[in-house]
Amino acid sequence: MVSDVRARADQDLLHSLTIGDVLRQNARSHPGTIAVVDDNVSLTYPQLDERVNRLANVLRGHGVGTGDRVLWLGQNSSRLYETILAVSKIGAVACPASWQMEPDELAFIIDDAEPRVALWQEAEIGEKVAAVRAGYPRDLVWIQHDGVGAGSYEGALAAAAADDLEEFVDKDAPLLLMYTSAFDGRPNGALISGLGMILHSLVVAMQGVVDERYVYLNCGPMYRLGVLWSTVATLLTGGTNVFVPRADATLICEAIQRHRCTAALLLEPTFSEVVATGKAGGYDLSSFRSPPGNPSWNAMTAPDPAYRPGSSSLYGQTEVTGLITAAAVGVAGAHGRAIPVAQLRIVDDSGVEVGPGEVGEIIARGPTVMIGYFRRPELNAHRQRDAWHHTNDLGRREADGSITFLGSKGRIIKSGIENLYPAEIEAVLRRHPGVADAAVIGVPDAGSGGQVVKAIVVAAGPAPTGEELVDHCATLLARYKVPRDVVFVADLPRTGSAIDYDVLDRAHGGGGYPGSPLFAKLTGL
Repeated sequence: MVSDVRARADQDLLHSLTIGDVLRQNARSHPGTIAVVDDNVSLTYPQLDERVNRLANVLRGHGVGTGDRVLWLGQNSSRLYETILAVSKIGAVACPASWQMEPDELAFIIDDAEPRVALWQEAEIGEKVAAVRAGYPRDLVWIQHDGVGAGSYEGALAAAAADDLEEFVDKDAPLLLMYTSAFDGRPNGALISGLGMILHSLVVAMQGVVDERYVYLNCGPMYRLGVLWSTVATLLTGGTNVFVPRADATLICEAIQRHRCTAALLLEPTFSEVVATGKAGGYDLSSFRSPPGNPSWNAMTAPDPAYRPGSSSLYGQTEVTGLITAAAVGVAGAHGRAIPVAQLRIVDDSGVEVGPGEVGEIIARGPTVMIGYFRRPELNAHRQRDAWHHTNDLGRREADGSITFLGSKGRIIKSGIENLYPAEIEAVLRRHPGVADAAVIGVPDAGSGGQVVKAIVVAAGPAPTGEELVDHCATLLARYKVPRDVVFVADLPRTGSAIDYDVLDRAHGGGGYPGSPLFAKLTGL
C-alpha cells in the first residue's frame, strides 16, 4: 500500500531515513527472516514491524510527542529494541537506564530526563523500581514490560491499533538519551541522533562483516552503546537479534547453541565464565565467530572472518556514538584511524592543531557526534566550542595518520566495561556524617581486566568502619561503583586546593588507568 504521508515545505521527506524507516523496509525486503528471538518468542520482520506500530500508537495515546522521553527501567529485552524502533517512528527519544543503579541514582535520571512514560521490570529489580515509584505521584505513566493484564506492555499492545502512523521524523533529531558516567559529579545525558546511529552502525557492520546471516546475541548491557552498535548494525543488514536479560554464562551458552548465534560482546570476567561453562557443559558453540585466543575457546568456536592479524584496538566515547577511531592493520597508532563518517584532530589548549607525534586533546565533528547533553547548556558550550566536540581525552596522531589514545585529561577508573569518575563516588562518601573528606583511586585488578575502586578517607569525629562506608555507598551507587577497599588517613595530599592523586596512587597502589601501559597489558587495549 502506497503511503499517503506528505511533508510540509520545511520537511525534506525525499531524503529522510530513520531507523523506523529501516524496519519498514526490512518488512518488505526480508519478509521471511527472523528479526527477533527472545526466550520462546520469535518474530519475523513484518511481525516485528506490526508490534512496533502498536507500541508507537500506545505511546502516542499517552501523549508522547516529538522529543519526549520514554524511559526503560529493565534488563535486556526485545521490548527495549521495540521501544527504540517505536520512538524512531514518532520522533520521541528512548532512554535506557542502567538496571544496576540504586533508587537514588534512578530517581536522579527521572528528575533530569522527565519522561512521559516509564517501561519497567518486576523480575530481579522490582524492589528498586518500587522504591523509585513511591516518590513520583506526578503524572508519569508506568507500564510493566514483563507483566500481564492491566498496566502491562503486552496488554497495551494487544489493545492498540496496528496502523503505521507514517509520521515525518527528522533524521537528525535525537533518538537516544544515554546517561554517561558522572565525570563532574552528576550523570549527563548525551543525545544521539537517529542518523548518527545509522551511520555509526554501518561502520560497525563494515568492521565486523555483518550481513543478513548475522545472528547477534544481545547479552551485554543494552544501556551501553557498545552493545547497541551491533544491534542496529544487525537491523541495517537484515540479520537476527537474539536477547537474553543479562550477561549470564549459562544463558549465553544456551542461546548460542539454540539459536546459532554468530557474535556477542563478551568482556571479562564474562568471557572466562562462558569459556568454562561451554567446556564443562559440552555446549555446541561452533556457530560463534571468534578471533584466536584461549585454546579451549578456539576449539569450541569458529574463526572470525572479520579478524585481521595485526589490527589494533579502538577509541571512542558515548558522546561520539561510540567509536571515533576503528581498527586498522599495520599502523603505528595503537587505536587505528578515524572512522570514515567523522573528522578528528589533535589540538593544544588553545585549540590549534598540533603536528604528528605531539600530544594534545582529541576533538571530533561529524554526524555521529552527539547533538549535545540534555539540558546542559553551559557544559555544551564548553564541550562543543568552535564547532568541535572536545572529548577531554589526550591522544597523538602518528606519522602515518593513525591515532593513539593516551588517557583522560581528567581521571577515570575503568571497571570492566564501565567508566567510573571519582567525583561521583567521592560525593557519595562525603554524604556520610563520619567522613570529612574523601578521594577515590583505581587499583589494577588482573581478575577483572581493569581496576577496582579504593577510597582514601579522612574521618570526621569517631571514624566509621570501612564496612560501614562500603554499605553506605552500596545504598546509593550501582554495585560496580562501590569501593572494594577503604583506607583511613589523617589528611589528603594537595597541590593548592586540588587533591594530588599521583601521590595517593604511589602511597596506596593506584594505577592501570586507561591509556597506561599497565591498562593495555590488563585489557589488551
